[in-house]
Amino acid sequence: MCERCGCGNPGEFKIHDHQHTHDPHHDNDHEHTHEPGHDHAHEHHGHSHAHSHDHGAQKVISLNIDILSENNRLAERNRGYFEGKEVLCLNMVSSPGSGKTTILEKTILDLIPLRKIFVIEGDQQTSRDAERIEKSGAPAIQINTGSGCHLDAKMIHLALKKLEVDNHAILFIENVGNLVCPAMFDLGEQKRVVVISVTEGDDKPLKYPYMFQTSNLCIINKTDLLPYVDFNVETAMNYARQLNPDLEFIRMSAKTGEGMAEWYNWLGKN
Repeated sequence: MCERCGCGNPGEFKIHDHQHTHDPHHDNDHEHTHEPGHDHAHEHHGHSHAHSHDHGAQKVISLNIDILSENNRLAERNRGYFEGKEVLCLNMVSSPGSGKTTILEKTILDLIPLRKIFVIEGDQQTSRDAERIEKSGAPAIQINTGSGCHLDAKMIHLALKKLEVDNHAILFIENVGNLVCPAMFDLGEQKRVVVISVTEGDDKPLKYPYMFQTSNLCIINKTDLLPYVDFNVETAMNYARQLNPDLEFIRMSAKTGEGMAEWYNWLGKN
């Protein structure tokens, strides 16, 4: 969990609207208090000293439960919002550099004449991806997580107050590039789409099992590079199916257009 990986303070994220302004009310400070009874003074050879019983594992587990419980509560609120507006919300997850933003750019250009599309972008720093998305024709809002390694339901809840998603639209949430922590956090999405590229290695599902277990669709991107890399598509798919037999797959090259029609068909069915 993120308390161990050091992904930063949960209150340091920033949400940028179209003018890239920051609302100070969206940052929340969390006060960390010390549990009574964990520090005890002991007398030893006439000297008084403080001895701390950390019980670290117990505290980490309790904190994880609290964080996920609060996140899941807000995720359900987000889900109710999407259902009420009949919005298809997709959580796009991947390693850095898998090609998520390029896929979204091409998707927006092809589908925006037919359906309203909105995008929430998650990155640790900069608004570069949100700017790319807006140039493609879709309203976008940027969440900068600072040192945080994932988006959570609260960030999405606050971003939705600024983005004002239309009824019957598609909302793409492009999560922070990371296959670990984003797997743990429900954002309220209807579907989770994991994107891997052929440049990453076909053992990706084995290395990051929980992400593939919790995803609905796996896009295998950059297939135009298959002649130049050591990547076996069937091997990657078999590893992923061992973890999630219901996982669907699309082989794609956002550069050549391979698999894009299949992707649009999948979107139309969900």
